[in-house]
Amino acid sequence: MKIGISTASLFSRYTTEDALKFLCENKVEVAEVFLESFCEYNLEFGKMLNGLRGDTKVHSVHTLTTQFEPTLYSVNERAKADSFKLLKETMAAAKELGAKYYTFHGGARFKKTPFKIDYERVGKITQDIIDTIAPFGISLAYENVHWGYYNYIGFFEEIRKRTSGLKGTFDIKQARQSGIFYGDYIKEMGGDIVTAHLSDIGEDGKMCLPGKGTTDFNDVLTRLSDVGFDGAILLEAYASDFKETDELFESLEYLKNLSSKIF
Repeated sequence: MKIGISTASLFSRYTTEDALKFLCENKVEVAEVFLESFCEYNLEFGKMLNGLRGDTKVHSVHTLTTQFEPTLYSVNERAKADSFKLLKETMAAAKELGAKYYTFHGGARFKKTPFKIDYERVGKITQDIIDTIAPFGISLAYENVHWGYYNYIGFFEEIRKRTSGLKGTFDIKQARQSGIFYGDYIKEMGGDIVTAHLSDIGEDGKMCLPGKGTTDFNDVLTRLSDVGFDGAILLEAYASDFKETDELFESLEYLKNLSSKIF
């Protein structure tokens, strides 16, 4: 089990390449690379990033919100084909970086009208996604996301029953935004969790860095340990959650010290 930082925590402060270089220069052991737009979803950009990462290991990659992932499930075959093309190009970049997991938002729930998921259809397409990225040496890690398909307990289990090789990304802030207890997501994904995104929340209800708020991280980490978690714990916050970048490393040390007592 390793502990590191997602470059998403530096979104809007640094470009993707400068964020990864910054983490490397500060000797962050492991990172998730948050690819931010279409011009970054390709092998050439992956090669450029790989030349900057130094000794920092890239555990996973992440793409920007809804740029192409929801249309992987589209009924429009052209839109779907374009999205699968982008998926392959993104995975080429991920492979170049040595990433083993793709943190995946999946489909989106934007309409407020009642929405019922066709598990058979979504399961089949999810398996197609798993099979598409497997040749790149990468596994799909479906993330709980408050605006996505996986914003309630039960979705992951239904898709897991219909696929082979599915993994999970647990995100504590997304659990908060979904109004669901984080422990329920950990319990559902169980031993399939390969990535954990951690952040904190203050008494004022605003997000902050781990160790600066009210979250009982001893409980969070114990629950992860209890399901056999052995992946990467990644600090993932918004740029507005802290003032100085040095605060990221203080929070990282907090998580490392606490984890050493549990794992």
